[in-house]
Amino acid sequence: MEKAGVDGLPAPHHPAAMLLFSDTGLSPLLILLLALALDAVVGEMSLIFRVLPHPVAAIGKLIGLLERKLNRPSRTEGSRRMRGILVLVFMLLLSAGIGWGIAWAARQVPYGWIAEVVLASLLIAQRSLYDHVREVARALEESGLWGGRVAVSMIVGRDPQSLDEYGVSRAAIESCAENFSDGIVAPVFWFVLFGLPGLLVYKTVNTLDSMIGHMSERYRAFGMASARLDDLMNLIPARLSGLLLVLAASAYRGASGWRSLRIMLRDAGNHRSPNSGWPEAAMAGALDLALAGPRRYGEVTVPDRWIGDGKARATATDIRRALNLYVLACVLNAALVAGLFWVMVHWG
Repeated sequence: MEKAGVDGLPAPHHPAAMLLFSDTGLSPLLILLLALALDAVVGEMSLIFRVLPHPVAAIGKLIGLLERKLNRPSRTEGSRRMRGILVLVFMLLLSAGIGWGIAWAARQVPYGWIAEVVLASLLIAQRSLYDHVREVARALEESGLWGGRVAVSMIVGRDPQSLDEYGVSRAAIESCAENFSDGIVAPVFWFVLFGLPGLLVYKTVNTLDSMIGHMSERYRAFGMASARLDDLMNLIPARLSGLLLVLAASAYRGASGWRSLRIMLRDAGNHRSPNSGWPEAAMAGALDLALAGPRRYGEVTVPDRWIGDGKARATATDIRRALNLYVLACVLNAALVAGLFWVMVHWG
């Protein structure tokens, strides 16, 4: 019979202890839970970035450099597409290698897992998203439409000057729903599967998509592979995000879980993205709103269909309702990780 460890903890060679501790570090799932907690409490840790670049900013800088060198308008469309594929493969190998290297190095020194926790927390944007969306509500309430436009321009790509108060509020709510998927649920999903390398690879692909995965003349060929891979990597997380919002709506007094589920299943396909419509439709149904619809990006108006059949005249109050739902969904997301960790400790 295995002996119990100190204070009831499993002994070092007990199977449960092997799930709690990996080599000289913590279990990856425990690292993820600590990272989620750190991000929720501390947020972006901006003091660090007065000395060091943010990991996503560093990734973006390298992508920008490669794009300027390789995506020249003088090249043929086929040549630009092939160079885009090569950039994608290079960035995937680089991010996976860096992730593996950091994870390996962290296990060679005492308390090296702290570095993994901090890095993972920097790549999961729970608190940052909450703060940015809340700022839109605050700006609308305190500074009116002008302040709301300035605040929402920090989180959306559309032209804020074309938005009225309702459009600003809808844009903030839509951003909250979409970024819950690709900023929180998807990074957690890929960390659960592949640890820190999986998280870094996902953030790299997501950054590639946001920078070069556009249908404009400049990026259509060069960024095609990155955009397709981003769609593929978000396929499961987007639908999981929608389900988490449905469950959160069922527990939130100011929302409807049944309506959230109905609208999600009915209207998710109304979004031009194969993935973003799932959390957005779940949010629209939960709060009885109509989201998406025609929108403007620079000089181009995109005739998107509406998602949801509630009111389109969203306000700052609705932004705060969306944030309450978002917080509950984040808690449920962390609870899933904790549940998986518990199952592995007790049954692994």
